[in-house]
Amino acid sequence: MTIQTTRLSDPAVRAFVAAVNNHDREAFMALLAPGATMADDGSDRDLADWVDREIFSSHGHLEVDNESNGGRALIARYSNDTWGEMRTRWSFTVDDDGKISRFETGQA
Repeated sequence: MTIQTTRLSDPAVRAFVAAVNNHDREAFMALLAPGATMADDGSDRDLADWVDREIFSSHGHLEVDNESNGGRALIARYSNDTWGEMRTRWSFTVDDDGKISRFETGQA
């Protein structure tokens, strides 16, 4: 059962999912702390390149099925025009100022 984006517990994660689903790169980038990093399937990636390729140029979309760790860990169905739909895990590190300093994703 999908959790509505507006019901996600952590404000930064909620805004992240909304920005992905609204295809709003500007809002997405505004959520990130300076020097933010990310990993995909356990390997660090160039954040800007990955975000453009895997989310914004390929119409990425998240349907969250479960959240844990105060809303900073998600299990979601992620889809984009390149890979179709897959079950994924997402984890977020959020700074004291509410900015995402790191996120990690991969197949669940």
